[in-house]
Amino acid sequence: MSSVNQDFRLDDALLSKVLAVLNAYQDPYLKQGLVDAAMVNKLALEGRRLQLGLVYPYPCQSQYRDTVMAITNALVAACSEIDEVEAEIDLQIKRYSALGNIPPIPNVKQVIAVASGKGGVGKSTTSVNLALALAAEGANVGILDADIYGPSIPMMLGVEDFQPVSPDGKHMTCANAHGISAQSIGFILTDDQAAVWRGPMAAGTLVQLVNESLWQDLDYLVVDLPPGTGDIQLTLSQKVPVSGAVIVTTPQDVALADAQKGITMFQKVNIPVLGVVENMSFYLCPECGHKDHPFGSHGGSRIAERYNVPLLGALPLNIQIRENMDKGTPSVVAEPDGEIAAIYRDLARQVAAGLALQQTQTTVSIAISDDE
Repeated sequence: MSSVNQDFRLDDALLSKVLAVLNAYQDPYLKQGLVDAAMVNKLALEGRRLQLGLVYPYPCQSQYRDTVMAITNALVAACSEIDEVEAEIDLQIKRYSALGNIPPIPNVKQVIAVASGKGGVGKSTTSVNLALALAAEGANVGILDADIYGPSIPMMLGVEDFQPVSPDGKHMTCANAHGISAQSIGFILTDDQAAVWRGPMAAGTLVQLVNESLWQDLDYLVVDLPPGTGDIQLTLSQKVPVSGAVIVTTPQDVALADAQKGITMFQKVNIPVLGVVENMSFYLCPECGHKDHPFGSHGGSRIAERYNVPLLGALPLNIQIRENMDKGTPSVVAEPDGEIAAIYRDLARQVAAGLALQQTQTTVSIAISDDE
């Protein structure tokens, strides 16, 4: 992790004990102790109350309470000088791109590409819920609909009627929906208009949407890519400072074959793959609770293992997911305390923590096995 400014005001003996306890607590997503992860920035004692400052490099505010309780119990047990802990927690997302030769996007710290080898696997649903889950965990988030030929983000966010304006004649405003910013070619084309464009023109439109949108101090920009490995994906890797990519698939063999192409594409352009999301993983009967796998089983985990990347989540075949998207209220906001939202929030924490860890690595390698 990148270093943080430290303000430690404890005597050496107590400081040593406190740091040992804090480092013994492993962050579940970074897989590091809090000291090793450079997350501790303040330690002071007021009477018998320890004042603790933590700086997280990824959003996870839903985890704060449990973390502070666990740390407090451990510190009180190990240090007789401490009866209670007062924690102050901050979130600091660093600007980061896996492609160092591409200029940053103004007001955007990190860019997450969401891709799939083929259409119909729930990529846009994943993109929208990932963006909303990152926001729910405390980040400032935007989403860019890069599917020029089939933009669906306006409908999924319930902002089909939004029309961008240009306050300076050079840049476009973004829509605001459910606490995130959104931009799409769908805001510019009418409902019945099709983008009948050759690849270079579509790719040029992507660059314009990225650079000419008025993004407002974003920690993360989620880019919902079109399916496949064509002009738009190549332009993204050459013109946009991408931080990492997420691959979306379903368990059946044809989807997995195309997902592998997506992974190898990002490998070739030196964009780290943060993990795989498996949609339509299983069907759970609402009447009897029987679990069935209509599209096969463990496909996502097999491809994740083969390419040495995490399986970020397995989403069920669930009618509520589809109905929520059609209403313009995705699962993360429609049912924030539901099981589906919990999966997306865990997915978001994994993606963001993976990006934080990428910043400590100078090279990225993906191991490929010949075994299927």
